[in-house]
Amino acid sequence: MNKKLRRWRNRIVLAIAIFAAILLGERLGLLGALFGDAEPYVAFALYLIPFLIAGHDVLRKAWRNIRRGEAFDEAFLMTVATIGAFATIAFPDAEPQMAEGCAVMLFYQVGEIFQSYAVGQSRKSIAAMMDIAPDYANVERDGRLEQVDPGEVAVGTVIVVKPGERVPIDGVVTEGASQLDTAALTGESVPRHVEAGSDVVSGCVNMTGLLRVRTTKPFGESTVSRILELVENASEKKARTENFITRFARVYTPIVVFAALALAVVPPLAGMGPWSDWVLRGLTFLVVSCPCALVISVPLSFFGGIGGASRLGILVKGSNYLELLSKVDTVVFDKTGTLTSGTFNVVAVHPEAGVDADYVLSRAAHAEAFSDHPIALSVRAAYSGTVDRQRVTDVTEESGHGVRASVDEHVVLVGNDKLMAEHGASWHECDLAGTVLHVTVDGTYVGHIVIADVVKDDAEAAVRDLHAAGVRRCVMLTGDRADVAEAVGGRLGIDEVRAQLLPQDKVSEVERLLSSEKDGARLAFVGDGINDAPVLMRADVGIAMGAMGSDAAIEAADVVLMDDRPSKVALAMRVARRTMRIVWQNIIFALGVKIAILVLAALGIANMWLAVFGDVGVAIIAILNAMRAMRVER
Repeated sequence: MNKKLRRWRNRIVLAIAIFAAILLGERLGLLGALFGDAEPYVAFALYLIPFLIAGHDVLRKAWRNIRRGEAFDEAFLMTVATIGAFATIAFPDAEPQMAEGCAVMLFYQVGEIFQSYAVGQSRKSIAAMMDIAPDYANVERDGRLEQVDPGEVAVGTVIVVKPGERVPIDGVVTEGASQLDTAALTGESVPRHVEAGSDVVSGCVNMTGLLRVRTTKPFGESTVSRILELVENASEKKARTENFITRFARVYTPIVVFAALALAVVPPLAGMGPWSDWVLRGLTFLVVSCPCALVISVPLSFFGGIGGASRLGILVKGSNYLELLSKVDTVVFDKTGTLTSGTFNVVAVHPEAGVDADYVLSRAAHAEAFSDHPIALSVRAAYSGTVDRQRVTDVTEESGHGVRASVDEHVVLVGNDKLMAEHGASWHECDLAGTVLHVTVDGTYVGHIVIADVVKDDAEAAVRDLHAAGVRRCVMLTGDRADVAEAVGGRLGIDEVRAQLLPQDKVSEVERLLSSEKDGARLAFVGDGINDAPVLMRADVGIAMGAMGSDAAIEAADVVLMDDRPSKVALAMRVARRTMRIVWQNIIFALGVKIAILVLAALGIANMWLAVFGDVGVAIIAILNAMRAMRVER
């Protein structure tokens, strides 16, 4: 709790203590025994003490707003109602309401303290994100380390990250091995192992070993800078429900002020009863009509939902996207890099009869020894031995077909069926989906290697969870071959698969899906690549992979998953739906209680104490309910 809030709290506690002593003395008849007929005026003066201690800032704010022509807010309502309650001492035929008026101000301030505390708690989860900003970067100069501003480090500079320090800038490990704590970015508690050649992102904490990292981005474009920018801008984009409540309060407040005035003035002028009775009804009506329960709790619920999601590594760029996410019933996935890892791996080696699988892989790895193609890299990575380039000569790459090389003076062909047909080699089909590399040695077919993009370990669970959450259809759009796409879609339980699509074709497919959506339903697209940016912008909700996704995709998206796990999509929807349930619980509860007490106040049944509950009590309950949005389960 900060010093300002602590001083405020102490002031209200002091005011409540004084108020309780005066109220007790009045109820026990001590004031009457001491002051006789002067008791009401003494009570008036005594109750003014806690009233002014607790409410002087509210009175000052109301006066300031009146001078600016912005009178109709909760400060104005509290000021008029409480001063009016004290003014009842002027009616000889009515019981003075000083205690009630003082109580209204005291408990209103208690409600404000609860609000400040709740906002502070929800900001903590956001502030935890802000703490990932590094203060310095270690640069080695003349054999010693210097701490410099991360913004001054040029791309390609080698920086040193010691154990316990945050990685200040995105880069690639050039030396060392360690465990990285990525919890602040991704919400995952399991450390990530990195070594030479591993990509690292800023904001992670180096836990064990010393790392040397070559920076690949300037600090302003690094992961930590993008996160901070997203978090800072999240509160600027309000949901339709939140905007409606703001507009509602602007219209509602002046209406209830004039309604309370009419209730206090018109009936006694019409001879329907004494002024004291109707003025008290008007004041009670005014107290209970204060819309602070709605004005405070609805934005707080959205803010809490965004903060809770950020703790799970899900960055929502505004409460409007949280509201849209709660209505999603169609989720469209890109394949490569979203449902799959985006890297090629050898998934099977099928040798011919009498041929060893390692022999097939060895010949293919040597033939691909000089290639930088991703397929060649995956073949060499899968080979357990050492590739000796001295054994390889006469290498010829045939674009789109494969490679021909001499390995240990034997002619080796590695490639697709077109390469085999071109050289008159025999070969046979493979039932597995993926890229098939056929291998021949001196014209003899020795087997084939299957290379495929590996499905992420949580992709199947992601689709299953979405269906369980009520998502009507999951669709996959990809530029990959139809057989590969169908195999991945069938394995994951995808409802519709569209393959061999260009970027503009993906937009057309999303347009088609949007046109078939039911009224009120929304479509979300999940992607990671530069070519996904147009689709991310066109979808109702764009969700980007934030750890390895492209900058263009992250910029175009409305929601960013910081650990690239597709299962976080269903989790984000659960957070959004829970937040919206809390929002509507508060709206229905606050309006229901207020309308009931407003009617009772107009009929003269509700007294000022019930009005205090109708205003401050409802606000505190709504605030406590809104705070539940901050608590999320993984």
